[in-house]
Amino acid sequence: MVRAALTSVAKLSPELSLPACAEGDAAAWRALHRQYHPIASAFLRKLGVDRRELDDACQDVFLQLFRYLPRFRGDAEFKTWLYRLCITQARRTRVRKRLVHTLHQMLSWLPGETTLGAPAFCEHSARLRVEAALARLTTAERIVFVLYEMEGLPGTQIAEVVGCKPATLWRRLHYARKSFRRALEEQEAAG
Repeated sequence: MVRAALTSVAKLSPELSLPACAEGDAAAWRALHRQYHPIASAFLRKLGVDRRELDDACQDVFLQLFRYLPRFRGDAEFKTWLYRLCITQARRTRVRKRLVHTLHQMLSWLPGETTLGAPAFCEHSARLRVEAALARLTTAERIVFVLYEMEGLPGTQIAEVVGCKPATLWRRLHYARKSFRRALEEQEAAG
């Protein structure tokens, strides 16, 4: 039954075989990793995982994939399941980062870091502004905003990924867009 469910998963490249991965085929795992690592890495980054923690977070996602793929029923698309694993890992990474930061502040008695703006607008500063605006969104808003606006997923698939009704998804996206726009406007006014 599991093999049939894994075989029925569509939209995977022909050389990628989920049943072979579930059975431990190293070549199939390499193909799966080669195809989905860039997707998982980019999505984790958009969810706010710091560049220094990105490799570890992505590795943890693939460890979860390796561990639970034999139990994957195929009720959802494989990519949807991958997004869910990334969302969970991004949340864990943010919690760990806040904990480490708090401990560092408590133990070092040093003031927090200050950042200086670049004198000219460039791609790097634009990315920093977008990341800062994304950081102002709630977790639920950020997930739907990133999946819809940056990943280009359709609303029905996003609702499935986050486990909510379509109406809830569109409400979250509406408020996320307003918050994102407000954050960018505030940055513009401040600097």
